Amino acid sequence: MTAARYADYVKDLRVLFAELDGQPDLFQNFDLHVEVAAAGRLVVYETRRRKGLTDSLYYGRSGPDESNRQIAQKTAFAAIDHFMALGQFLALDGSAGAMGGDPFQGLTSIGSQYPSCAFRFAYRKKGQPMARSMVMIFVGFNDDQDAARYAEALPDPSILVRERPFRTEKLFEWK
Repeated sequence: MTAARYADYVKDLRVLFAELDGQPDLFQNFDLHVEVAAAGRLVVYETRRRKGLTDSLYYGRSGPDESNRQIAQKTAFAAIDHFMALGQFLALDGSAGAMGGDPFQGLTSIGSQYPSCAFRFAYRKKGQPMARSMVMIFVGFNDDQDAARYAEALPDPSILVRERPFRTEKLFEWK
């Protein structure tokens, strides 16, 4: 069975992420945690609004042996937006042994050749009757061929999402 492709999903998510970053006042409340890992580097973008108060933190590290350092919001956004601009994406189903109980744990060990992104997002826009949420882990590729090569080279390709919409207890598309 072949892995599900997520270029369309990430494209829509990118628009929503840019909207939140640029116009957070359009949202009644939100809770966003994004981690992008690439070549041993890590960038984290966290922001949350509850009861009208917004709390944000942006940090990263430049190598696997470095400690985390606070970075500018613009820098964190640019790194994540760059990842989301890639041509194709596959999603992990959360069953990888390196992830244990936390789907975000071990993100930097997915593989240094391809960048990966853990995305946890819950929000409610002003005027919307219901909140939406999603938690997914994506691996980014230049194109379909790169994604296919990655999937074929995996020792255990069953760790990739094969059917959409995807929903487990820990990882899920929009609900």
